[in-house]
Amino acid sequence: MTTPQTGRRPSGLLVGSLVAISFGTVFVLVNSGGLAAPWPWVIRVVGLLVAAFLVVALLRVARREPAATGGPATGFMDRRYWIVVAVEAVALFGGLNVINRVLHRPEISVAWVALVVGVHFFGLGWVWRMPRYHWLGAVMTALGLAGFVIHALGGGAATVALVAGVGSGLALYLTVALALRDVSRDRTPVAG
Repeated sequence: MTTPQTGRRPSGLLVGSLVAISFGTVFVLVNSGGLAAPWPWVIRVVGLLVAAFLVVALLRVARREPAATGGPATGFMDRRYWIVVAVEAVALFGGLNVINRVLHRPEISVAWVALVVGVHFFGLGWVWRMPRYHWLGAVMTALGLAGFVIHALGGGAATVALVAGVGSGLALYLTVALALRDVSRDRTPVAG
């Protein structure tokens, strides 16, 4: 996904991808622990390998494709971004407080996190005009809702964490992989 005006990689690709890889890794590592052995270690090792592969691929793209410049200051400097993040933080921590301290249901905390983070991607997709974030938001929101449904149907905390947590980590990894694929696909060879 290069910018149409310049054929360069989007200016936020590096930072956004590093954030997605980091949070994806946290989702995978934290939420795979409740499974029967050897699955926590298998999932964690695979998650770390995928994260490492994505970081290497991202650094290669960053080195090969210069970032687009010259546009208005956006991204993390945009006031709308901070509004989305503020609403996300209030919903996230307010909801977790209710889930853990009022309802005493910590086993669904990860489902709430996936749901709120998923919804926040709809806002970011709108702010940054990135349709892929709408898809990521839809997937993570669905995974969060699936976690609630699994719990309501009697599923255990490990299953909720696997679906809502590990699933969200995989969705973040896949989003980065698709963005990197798009940049590589849109690359036009330089005549030499």
